[in-house]
Amino acid sequence: MTTSRPPETGDTPFGIYVHWPFCEAKCPYCDFNSYARRTVGEERYLAACLRELEYYAALTPGREVASVFLGGGTPSLMRAETVGAILDRVAGLWPVTRDAEITLEANPSSVEAGRFAGYRAAGVNRVSIGVQSLEDDALRFLGRLHSREAAVAAVRVAARHFERYSFDMIYARPGQTPAAWERELGEALAMAGGHLSLYQLTIEPGTAFFELERRGKLFVPGGEAARSLYLLTQEMCGRAGLPAYEISNHAAPGHASRHNLIYWRYGDYAGIGPGAHGRLSIAGEGKTAFSAIRDPRQWVEAVETAGCGAETREALSRHDQAVEMLLMGLRLEEGLAMPALRRRTGHDIRVEAITDLVAGGLIEWRADGGIIRPTLEGRLLLDRLVEAIASHLREEEQPGEPVRPLASMPVA
Repeated sequence: MTTSRPPETGDTPFGIYVHWPFCEAKCPYCDFNSYARRTVGEERYLAACLRELEYYAALTPGREVASVFLGGGTPSLMRAETVGAILDRVAGLWPVTRDAEITLEANPSSVEAGRFAGYRAAGVNRVSIGVQSLEDDALRFLGRLHSREAAVAAVRVAARHFERYSFDMIYARPGQTPAAWERELGEALAMAGGHLSLYQLTIEPGTAFFELERRGKLFVPGGEAARSLYLLTQEMCGRAGLPAYEISNHAAPGHASRHNLIYWRYGDYAGIGPGAHGRLSIAGEGKTAFSAIRDPRQWVEAVETAGCGAETREALSRHDQAVEMLLMGLRLEEGLAMPALRRRTGHDIRVEAITDLVAGGLIEWRADGGIIRPTLEGRLLLDRLVEAIASHLREEEQPGEPVRPLASMPVA
């Protein structure tokens, strides 16, 4: 497969994430900062979002917004007027690129799908729909409130209103066979536009599924069963013209999520709303991590008092930045450009780490630009892969033997 080249400069696009934390119900697999009970009215919540946008605009003078992502929770529970007010405030505080990607996450109930025209008029130009499954039994198991029929209808409505749309699916569910997933994924690919997000079911601490698994009442495919489902997914999506550009995301050329690429390419983004995270390059501080208060009511009260709901603000060390850049960049099919890692974090990687992983068939190294990328087998072991590489990070200025340049490495 021909791969794209990751950017080699720090001039990555700037994005804004806005979190809406409320849902109609809490799904048993979800560990996001979301709540089934709305504790803050929409008008008050909007006012807090607008004020926090002003706070972060003051920290990012001269930046140009290339992407806004309204996530959750279920942002499609917001009125179109609320979405429009947020986007208007963004445009009043920053210059916005002419081709900016404006994404809104939606759940596929018929009422919310009927709002798509209003969201389009408000400025949204891309939607991401939480379909999760095309089987009614699976939807009930996953705690979803919509049916297969509603999911299909929502995707069709999205296709009428938006040139760029995506939907999510969850696979590797208990008892799911490759044959069953092949049928379901085939149907999803027939409905898809240019983008699909396909996630293996993972059991996260603090969720209802975690407790069921702990009590021995829930078993998800693992080991060779999970591997087979993943490989089948890659094969089918590749044949359909939607190869993986990230571990769980598949897109036709030109349809990758530009906002998520900001994260994975370790760009800057402001996080607005309770529990939101941000990474901003600030004069005098460098790359700075922000994390907001999670409770919606407490976050609103903090913004009303101080203009910002951040609970933590930490200037990241160059080593921390290097680890984060590895963690993000190695998720991408395009890989990570080592010159960019050195330039942006001052760190390099000991050559023995790369040669061992290349010899093991887990990493590929491209001589044109010094790009490392996981192989298909490497992606199946990504957490261990990142840990192994990160353990060999070293700062260029540190005393001792110089780091051998990547050009001296053997090419596997």
